[in-house]
Amino acid sequence: MATLPSLLNASFLTPKPLPQRETLFCTKPTSSFLFPSSSPSFFSLRRQHINIQTPIAASLKEDVGRFKKTLGDFISLNYWVVRDYYRLVDSVNALEPEIQRLSDEQLTAKTSEFKKRLSQGDNLSDIQAEAFAVVREAARRKLGMRHFDVQIIGGAVLHDGSIAEMKTGEGKTLVSTLAAYLNALTGDGVHVVTVNDYLAQRDAEWMGRVHRFLGLSVGLIQKGMTAEERRINYQCDITYTNNSELGFDYLRDNLAGNSDQLVMRWPKPFHFAIVDEVDSVLIDEGRNPLLISGEASKDAARYPVAAKVAELLTRGLHYNVELKDNSVELTEEGIALAELALETNDLWDENDPWARFVMNALKAKEFYRRDVQYIVRNGKALIINELTGRVEEKRRWSEGIHQAVEAKEGLKIQADSVVVAQITYQSLFKLYPKLSGMTGTAKTEEREFLKMFQMPVIEVPTNLPNIRKDLPIQAFATARGKWEYVSQEVEYMFRQGRPVLVGTTSVENSEYLSDLLKERNIPHNVLNARPKYAAREAEIIAQAGRKYAITISTNMAGRGTDIILGGNPKMLAREIIEDSLLSFLTREAPNLEADDMGISKKVLSKIKVGPSSMALLAKAALMAKYVGKSEGKSWTYQEAKSIISESVEMSQSMPLKELRKLIDEQSEMYPLGPSIAITYLSVLKDCEVHCTKEGFEVKRLGGLHVIGTSLHESRRIDNQLRGRAGRQGDPGSTRFMVSLQDEMFQKFNFDTEWAVKLISKITNDEDIPIEGDAIVKQLLALQINAEKYFFNIRKSLVEFDEVLEVQRKHVYDLRQLILTGDNESCSQHIFQYMQVVVDEIVFGNADPLQHPRYWSLAKLLKEFIAIAGKLLDDSFASITEEDLLQSLKQLHESNSVDIDNLHLPNLPKPPDCFRGIRRKISSLKRWLAICSDDSTKNGRYRPTTNILRKYLGDILIASYLNIVEESGYDDAYIKEIERAVLVKTLDCFWRDHLVNMNRLSSAVNVRSFGHRNPLEEYKIDGCRFFISMLSATRRLTVESLLHYWSSPMESQELFLS
Repeated sequence: MATLPSLLNASFLTPKPLPQRETLFCTKPTSSFLFPSSSPSFFSLRRQHINIQTPIAASLKEDVGRFKKTLGDFISLNYWVVRDYYRLVDSVNALEPEIQRLSDEQLTAKTSEFKKRLSQGDNLSDIQAEAFAVVREAARRKLGMRHFDVQIIGGAVLHDGSIAEMKTGEGKTLVSTLAAYLNALTGDGVHVVTVNDYLAQRDAEWMGRVHRFLGLSVGLIQKGMTAEERRINYQCDITYTNNSELGFDYLRDNLAGNSDQLVMRWPKPFHFAIVDEVDSVLIDEGRNPLLISGEASKDAARYPVAAKVAELLTRGLHYNVELKDNSVELTEEGIALAELALETNDLWDENDPWARFVMNALKAKEFYRRDVQYIVRNGKALIINELTGRVEEKRRWSEGIHQAVEAKEGLKIQADSVVVAQITYQSLFKLYPKLSGMTGTAKTEEREFLKMFQMPVIEVPTNLPNIRKDLPIQAFATARGKWEYVSQEVEYMFRQGRPVLVGTTSVENSEYLSDLLKERNIPHNVLNARPKYAAREAEIIAQAGRKYAITISTNMAGRGTDIILGGNPKMLAREIIEDSLLSFLTREAPNLEADDMGISKKVLSKIKVGPSSMALLAKAALMAKYVGKSEGKSWTYQEAKSIISESVEMSQSMPLKELRKLIDEQSEMYPLGPSIAITYLSVLKDCEVHCTKEGFEVKRLGGLHVIGTSLHESRRIDNQLRGRAGRQGDPGSTRFMVSLQDEMFQKFNFDTEWAVKLISKITNDEDIPIEGDAIVKQLLALQINAEKYFFNIRKSLVEFDEVLEVQRKHVYDLRQLILTGDNESCSQHIFQYMQVVVDEIVFGNADPLQHPRYWSLAKLLKEFIAIAGKLLDDSFASITEEDLLQSLKQLHESNSVDIDNLHLPNLPKPPDCFRGIRRKISSLKRWLAICSDDSTKNGRYRPTTNILRKYLGDILIASYLNIVEESGYDDAYIKEIERAVLVKTLDCFWRDHLVNMNRLSSAVNVRSFGHRNPLEEYKIDGCRFFISMLSATRRLTVESLLHYWSSPMESQELFLS
């Protein structure tokens, strides 16, 4: 750790007032800040200094604002809902003394008692208060953390299937233990879903101690796990996972070839889920489909050519762009030039299609910017999630966009692929009978949660009052002026010693601001998607609340982490351990790019490690050195870090007495792990003392100051950044600075030239900010309009996806029934398929309203014989149209029919294969289903039609059973073949159906020009496609099975490969 250098005493660190800054204050609200009238003077402007209000006026305004907020809270529905939850809190508090008197064994035994009560008829509501009291006491004993009353309310909100909005630092992770434990008592499994692997692992290890102490099993799903490991973890009472792994496991299970490959809890894989950062998962990521792709197409060579053509085309002349929805439209000149360059007569020629490739190349050129939407690493274009700021290595843009970006950058192009399975997060989480979520920012999206998921948002009160100051938004005419003021404000706060977090929207902007601060000699940390920064994320966040700490971050700092004033003692203690021991554990250097790594530590005060900690560090270092030399062990850098991580985890899970006992027992074997654990605990105490002291200093200075450098398209994302400051009643402040040249203004085509000219005319300086209530109102109105626009897009996508959602559920349910059902159900599926195929042939050629002489009997016989093929004997194959007609006439004139021995007069009898009670019952059920079929026209010849359906179905099924029995194979092998054919045929047609539905969703939008509703058109055509797909699936399944058993030796490789 670097010491605080003498430069701290230098004059440039002495707090000084900023240079006199001028601000334009808007004094009269207007109806249209960003939609100006023809006259620029639609609101009056006064040139004033920043300190415009007197202290008395400011105090009065603050008191009025506080009164309005209190009154608004009192009359809101949320106030009364929370007040009702306090009855549960009172019950839990009343039980607390009794629960505290229980021994560890008695507390653990409560879980068995609760399960017994549930089995005897009690429901979860009957045991809720006592269960919450048990979890509260278990957390106090195992974690040293007691649930606050407001956290009990949060747990109750989750249990009720709602969204708990809890501010940053209020302990959402601990809250989840309440609802997870209570719902896990049913034995049906609970999923706690986080946004990444790190948080899932952290929560499973940290909160898992509570659940394991109470006798529940805790599972963890991580990237890279085998199918067997996943299966074991999904069988646990509570499973921690991230949303991506959960979705792909569900899709992979629905591509499994047999039941042994399934990893989730089938037939009911979903019971109850708690989704952390629920707004990010269900709204921000909700419309992005999870895709599993199949074989590649052969169009990869076209993308580089299209990229060259895109370079020739000029925006405004050859094509026009719409930033709001990322669309491109070629002009006549652009089409002509592209066709000339590609030597084609028609870009949209079906035999030589170039339009899609040129359009994607133009989109890649205009909308997908390096270091904003993606970064290039190791020869690959990796997507940056604009909402989290993180690199998503497994994700690729669909519809050829990713290939177009690769071509633009001159990278190796990974060819297009065919979608084998897909699902959106919104569709995935709708599969849960009971769903809840928690986040710090959801109230602004409550309408969407209610409409899409029937989940209300409940604002849970903070444990301590929020005293953060949100300073007015400042609007600048130019980006240059904005960045200059941001760097000035950072310098001003730095001189005071206050920690600052600057939120930027892209890698590009974060590095631009970093260069500005370097020019001012301000030490700082950068946190963005680049590997050299992302690898230090935990360290950077741990120090972001320390005195003099300046952190420039993309949205990476907005999720799953707390910035603690004075520093995070646990992370800092681990850092000291690593700095002291890693060089003794490994000779391998860390794989990090050196880029001013130490600059941010130059002004951070040194943590004073006590004598006892220094002695323990020296002892652990000697032990590490000796173990490495004497035993010849050579660890890699990552292995050495893992040893330290495991030791730290040991220190948290084992009492100090047990650690010392372990060291004594292993004294002759050099107990490195326990020694590091005890050293960590000692260093942690020193860090806690230091961080507490420094935290008081930072609070005295005003706490963390957060600067937002751009408004997002949703108020919710801005609130996430604001929430970094003022956690758990700490002081703090926030300021947003926006430029009229920011991307959001351009995206929505707001003409801001007038504002730049107006400010220049008034002040002769376009770099000063506009500030005031009217500006805030107009910017919020802009954000609300943007939110409505994107809500309507998501709503439309959800409505389209609901069509596919119903179809997917039908196919996946059918697939799981085939895989997990017994042999009898598999046979019934095949018999049902055969009967339906026969019914389709009969319905296509016979009309119950007309006499059989008008039926297409010749075609009916031809289609039936084509299906049955070699199975039919010569006697049936020789039946003519006239024979069938005469038989149907006699049947119509007869008064009775023997269902047990049904056949048409003068036609061959079906083989006698319906022996035994099961097959006779199956045959009777088919006859009852035929008679009760509402889809058959109710005409004079309906009975004749029904008997014909039954007769031909019996012929086909009996012939199939006959040839299967004659094959001599055992029953297990036969069912294996049948399942393989059923599943593979269904998968084949479902894959093609997904491709068709994706094409249809793009094509139906054109029909709006014909005054037709695209959604209704999509529903109608989608339903028609699905019915055709199921019909084709059944027919090919029947044909494949009949072909297989007609010549099994020739077909073995086809179905079992």
